[in-house]
Amino acid sequence: MLQCRHCGTPVAIGEPIPRDAECTGCGRDLRACVQCRHYDPAYNNACRETMADPVVEKERRNFCEYFSFSRAPTRAAAQEGRQAQARKKLEDLFRKPDRSE
Repeated sequence: MLQCRHCGTPVAIGEPIPRDAECTGCGRDLRACVQCRHYDPAYNNACRETMADPVVEKERRNFCEYFSFSRAPTRAAAQEGRQAQARKKLEDLFRKPDRSE
């Protein structure tokens, strides 16, 4: 399932993603470097595709012909998971002992 990397909203559009497509949840561009499976800030030009032309604005729509929507977990989903783990640890820490035993 395709999801917006910014807000986690499911993307109803199939690939190839049109250049003017926007997320219905947050309104950001879907065909942008940060939404691509090749996007990686650790690489030169933040792209693992060596043949791709450099793109200055990674958050904005572009004409990259190597664009392929990322299927990796979204930032929003990762953040929710971390919050749930932290909340569970706090609840376990402050849970009253069961004295029925």
